[in-house]
Amino acid sequence: MKYIFQLGFICFLSFIAELLHEVIPLPVPASVYGLVLLFLLLCLKVVKVEQIETVSGFFISAMPIFFISPSVSLITSFGAMKGSVLSLIVIIVISTVFTLGLTGVVTQFVMKRRGNHSKEDA
Repeated sequence: MKYIFQLGFICFLSFIAELLHEVIPLPVPASVYGLVLLFLLLCLKVVKVEQIETVSGFFISAMPIFFISPSVSLITSFGAMKGSVLSLIVIIVISTVFTLGLTGVVTQFVMKRRGNHSKEDA
């Protein structure tokens, strides 16, 4: 029964995200709205991690399956990309460095905030 509730909650959140995507005139995918919505609900403690942990863990463990098709498509279309390999490598390196840097900054921010928050509770 808890699996059905967890899956239903995630599907409901996805539905709300699709509605937000249709209503808000921004070029933001519905999945991003859903992630932000879930993040806010978790931060505000409206939803506890335990309430969605099992199904979320399953989705995360199944995620690599969704990257197989795009990877095969890249391999089969290498001929079309052959002329722009250098620019693609530069873009990949820059975006990876940016992502790593931003992830580090956000992680440090969250760790400092949690450290300050736990000292206030004591």
